[in-house]
Amino acid sequence: MSTIKDVAQLAGVAVTTVSRVLNNRGYISKETRKNVEDAMKKLNYEPNEVARSLYRKKSNIIGLIIPDVSHPFFAKLANYIEYYAYENGYKILLCNSYKDKIKEKDYINMLRRNQVDGIIMGSHTLETAEYLNHKLPIITFDRNISESIPFITSDNYKGGFLATKLLITKGCKKLAHISGPLELNTPANKRYVAFMDVVKENNIDYVIKQTKLDTFENYIKLVQKMFDEHPDIDGIFASSDIIAASIIQVADSIGKKITEELKIVGYDDTDIASLIVPQITTIRQPLRQMGEMAVKLLIDEINGKDVKIENILPIELIERKTT
Repeated sequence: MSTIKDVAQLAGVAVTTVSRVLNNRGYISKETRKNVEDAMKKLNYEPNEVARSLYRKKSNIIGLIIPDVSHPFFAKLANYIEYYAYENGYKILLCNSYKDKIKEKDYINMLRRNQVDGIIMGSHTLETAEYLNHKLPIITFDRNISESIPFITSDNYKGGFLATKLLITKGCKKLAHISGPLELNTPANKRYVAFMDVVKENNIDYVIKQTKLDTFENYIKLVQKMFDEHPDIDGIFASSDIIAASIIQVADSIGKKITEELKIVGYDDTDIASLIVPQITTIRQPLRQMGEMAVKLLIDEINGKDVKIENILPIELIERKTT
């Protein structure tokens, strides 16, 4: 395997000149740059990225930890983060923690060893101290884990309010809300708070079901059990579009007609919401803007700029065929 010394010898320059070409530092004449680049090509020289990052004190790599890369919300979010990171000269190391505390800790340690410049987290299973001890710039999604760590979220309270109000306006008399795990202190819990405020204000009968990030099959089982226990539910506010899709499937299997006997509002406005039949009324989170903001905030943190801790983006009610 060729070394930087071999490149320098073939190009007829000093090792420091090759290093300056690799790191684009200082003045290098066009002729010298071409000689170095030709030598690297002839020798099939691949620079040691870890060594270069140590030299520059910057790797231009961002770690991205999400709980489930197959989930439509996180898949789309990861896509936007990668796009905007690349646009800004950064590459992504993607880690799929699947809510496993040990796995998440291993990934954080791996990202540190790989000299990433910062981490964007869509998952939170560790104690806050474990994040803070690593002294890396961190941005989180829907996880307010510390007063010093910036987080990005959407207006969850307004989203929950609009979803619940719509179901009542459409004539629903008994509502269900399928939420995430409420024991976790997350901004997304404000959807539940809004749901409770609206149903109590309007004296509406209601049911609450909690679920974690799970498989479609498990959502089906949860919804089936809910209808077994409460067959008179006529409106459901689901905390994701994939849960809303599972409700549609269960409703079809038990002969409950969508809109006539059951109305559904999902959350996120991922692709599944407009592709499934009937198309899902949902609360749109601005995923593109969230991904772009995550990259911008993290880069600002990396560069030592002050970053706003709480970053809340607007949501939008998208009414389709399930209401």
